[in-house]
Amino acid sequence: MYTIDFNHPSSLYFVGIGGISMSGLAELLADAGFQVSGSDRAPSATTRMLEAQGITVFYGQKAENITDTIDCAVFTAAIRPDNPEYRAVHEKNLPCLTRGQLMGQVMKNYRIPIAVSGTHGKTTTTSMISEILLGAGLDPTLSVGGILKDIGGNMRIGHSDYFVTEACEYTNSFLDFFPKIGIILNIDEDHLDFFKDLEDIRHSFRRFAQLLPEDGCLIINGETERLEEIVDGLACRVVTFGIGNTCDYYATDIRYDEFGNPAFTLHDSAGRERAVVLSVPGEHNVKNALAAFALADCLSIDSAAAETALRGYKGTDRRFEYKGKVGGVTIIDDYAHHPTEITATLTAAANYPHRKLWCVFQPHTYTRTKAYLKEFAQSLSLADEVVLADIYAARETDTLGVHSEDLQREIQTLGHECHYFPSFDEIENFLLENCINGDVLITMGAGDVVKIGENLLGS
Repeated sequence: MYTIDFNHPSSLYFVGIGGISMSGLAELLADAGFQVSGSDRAPSATTRMLEAQGITVFYGQKAENITDTIDCAVFTAAIRPDNPEYRAVHEKNLPCLTRGQLMGQVMKNYRIPIAVSGTHGKTTTTSMISEILLGAGLDPTLSVGGILKDIGGNMRIGHSDYFVTEACEYTNSFLDFFPKIGIILNIDEDHLDFFKDLEDIRHSFRRFAQLLPEDGCLIINGETERLEEIVDGLACRVVTFGIGNTCDYYATDIRYDEFGNPAFTLHDSAGRERAVVLSVPGEHNVKNALAAFALADCLSIDSAAAETALRGYKGTDRRFEYKGKVGGVTIIDDYAHHPTEITATLTAAANYPHRKLWCVFQPHTYTRTKAYLKEFAQSLSLADEVVLADIYAARETDTLGVHSEDLQREIQTLGHECHYFPSFDEIENFLLENCINGDVLITMGAGDVVKIGENLLGS
């Protein structure tokens, strides 16, 4: 495997440089003196930001972009063997790394690398941890899977021993990481275009836990099913969190303000109690905060500083993000694209002031839609009104014979009203005619459904 050397920077080419994680790595390595370039399908705010920093970005992935001056090419999981740049790299026998392999090598450059894993909640929890480390003045390097307003993007380059990143299980990329502290928020069935089943996923998370060194720490959701299969025999220290009082860190007296933001009493294994107030809604964020507090204690961060940081955290782009109001209708956007996430978001939204709760959902990938058709129908039925867009294909080309109308029928079978429109224009016109003053409209999904709310707001 090609090894990057921070003492002797080389030339790196990122195929898919506009991706949220790839762009962050490109920015970090360019700052470290590497000659960084890359390609993407089309210009975006992210690629324009990279160009402003002097990074060359090619639009359109073409074989001629791959030259002999490149020391190593970096690929995301979305890049397939038929990609012209992928073929050119291999025809030239150029060294190459996956994004996960490169991230793992970067982590070796820090004394305290922290990796946040889990099927759901990685970006929010990474953001919470980021706010705590920043508030404590620890000058961390941060790689977040979303736009964190306080750092003005998804990457912050610090000058300390602390490095924080998300650790995604897809294609087992997190198994190439080298964390000192690992967090497992939850283990759920997802990415079934790669994993065989839930047991296969659990096996990968067990392997992730085994990466932690003897002087490291695993912070894990203590309510994980068959927890002992993940943690038994680990060399590192294990700390649990959850709602139940059998965990090392747990919450009681959970209550919500008029916007659905929780406050609770935090208990830890030392018997301490702390009053915590959050500015992001939902019980799922109570659990995310518990993991962040456990991490803060692991690093001996002042408790008051951690509490202040989390009280001030108001969310990340596309995580229950308030977008604005039009005609008295509140528009919120959320990245939820799995039934568990949808349930968490819509349950949180129930505590938000509203007359009627609308959800415009864009299913993400044919594989996920087909695998969870009934579960999607159940979770979406928590909204008063459901509107479906076409499935966002992402990396997939095979439709598997599934369509948004199949999900519409499942929802209607439950006796719930559901509307489907094949274009965003039709959805926007329907919403303009039917949403009224006092309603809350959530655009939901991991694709480009956010555009619907932004178009309604005229932004």
